[in-house]
Amino acid sequence: MSASAMNLTKRLLSGAAIATVALVLAACSDEKKETASTAPAAATETAAKTETKPATDATTTASTTATPATAEAKPAAGTEVAQTTAAPVKVELPSSEGSVDVAKLMEPGALPEMAIGDANAPVTIVEYMSMTCPHCAAFHNNTFEAIKTKYVDSGKVRFVLREFPFDPRAAAAFMLARCAPEGQYFPMISMLFKQQQQWAAAQNGRDALLQMSKLAGFTQESFEACLTNQKLLDDVNSVMQRGAKEFGVQSTPTFFVNGEHYSGDMSVDVMSALIDSKL
Repeated sequence: MSASAMNLTKRLLSGAAIATVALVLAACSDEKKETASTAPAAATETAAKTETKPATDATTTASTTATPATAEAKPAAGTEVAQTTAAPVKVELPSSEGSVDVAKLMEPGALPEMAIGDANAPVTIVEYMSMTCPHCAAFHNNTFEAIKTKYVDSGKVRFVLREFPFDPRAAAAFMLARCAPEGQYFPMISMLFKQQQQWAAAQNGRDALLQMSKLAGFTQESFEACLTNQKLLDDVNSVMQRGAKEFGVQSTPTFFVNGEHYSGDMSVDVMSALIDSKL
């Protein structure tokens, strides 16, 4: 991450909370919504349910308890004792829910691709996410940076983020990230996930997002211009609809790892094991 991106993230995280959409916001200032009005009916119904369920329904986590050593008795003088080491923890891989054609998955969509990592990396991960989804926030707050450092920065993984908003506030957050200065999409997404509770559940989401956006360099005018950009809103929803119709995305987070479909939050150990199995 560049110095400017790091500075932006620090500035953003020091602020109060973010606030929500001008155009989209009218629908969500008074109440939170589970389902995007523009989402395909079948996909939205299933996805909304998934957001409210524990992530353990879709994710397999590894047991990390090592067997304790039991050599408490002291050896007799002159006796050599073999040094023992704990057996490596075995991580159970999540089950694939099928696969899609990678070439089709990577075809250009309504918006420019937001990706980090070597375009020729041996593993490509595409994540469909919603900014108001708590499981997506958990993944990005607890797992994403470690995976980026271990695999993306080393050239082994290319990571692509795609919008799948379930409600107007999520759409607003994505729009603001798209309107951020060039190169600041990922830092703003990170900031919004870290502050998710403060803006996604705020009674007045608009004021929350506005104040946070000002710390990112937005003015009142640029904030309003971004969130009243109907074409941008339509394009964000188009990305979501394509994910649902063409690739079977019904919940968030959904990952495609070299075309293999996986759903649910993943720990660093589980995603690392999954990536290693593809290398």
